[in-house]
Amino acid sequence: MAKIIRSQRADTSSVRSAPKKKAARAATPLPKRAAKKPATKAAKKVAKKTAKPKPWTAAEVFEAFDRFRKANPEPKGELEHLNPYTLLVAVVLSAQATDAGVNKATRALFAVADTPQKMLELGEDRVRDYIKTIGLYRNKAKNVIALSEKLIAEFGGEVPRTRAEIESLPGAGRKTANVVLNMAFGEHTMAVDTHVFRVGNRTGLAPGKTPLEVELGLEKVIPAEFMLHAHHWLILHGRYTCLARGPRCDVCLINDLCRWPEKTV
Repeated sequence: MAKIIRSQRADTSSVRSAPKKKAARAATPLPKRAAKKPATKAAKKVAKKTAKPKPWTAAEVFEAFDRFRKANPEPKGELEHLNPYTLLVAVVLSAQATDAGVNKATRALFAVADTPQKMLELGEDRVRDYIKTIGLYRNKAKNVIALSEKLIAEFGGEVPRTRAEIESLPGAGRKTANVVLNMAFGEHTMAVDTHVFRVGNRTGLAPGKTPLEVELGLEKVIPAEFMLHAHHWLILHGRYTCLARGPRCDVCLINDLCRWPEKTV
């Protein structure tokens, strides 16, 4: 009987084809890395906004405030008052209100009540009637009466001369204390309102996330000879030049020193 011999062709072909597949895989080019796209104008603008500004030098800070002093040697606060007590009341009333709006209400009020005793004699209801054009007037009337009572009971009817004591009065916070200490008693304090907060951050003069951070930053960099009027210069600059919307960079006294990346000059 004839012996059947199996063909090895299929096995041989399969063995030979294996390296070919491996070679084919090895020869397949790897995908090229995508080329890095150049930054767009928008991306560059965002990067510029978020970049940490270069701190002002001592010479630059001196130059800025020297310019403010030359332009306005004796700046005045815009809240109308007759004495330290009426100044205190005006500042308490100015929270979330404009100085012009407060002045309109307090002219008549202070004409009849310019001391804590007279304010108490007037009474909360009548005080409320005088200041009803001011935002949050009901709560503010309560505070005016309460702080007047406390001034008489604890401070002999006089406005105290320390920050802690002023802050203990109803309706008075750190900003109120700083304004009163500066304007009534000539202390070198830095009251940070919305304008000062904006100017400190926008210019890079004293960036900070909170009013207190900006306050301490400004006190650290501003020379002592400018501190009496510094907060007035900054308030006026923010109110009339470095506006929240549409800042007037073209007439700004310190536009060449300002670090704001979006300034228009």
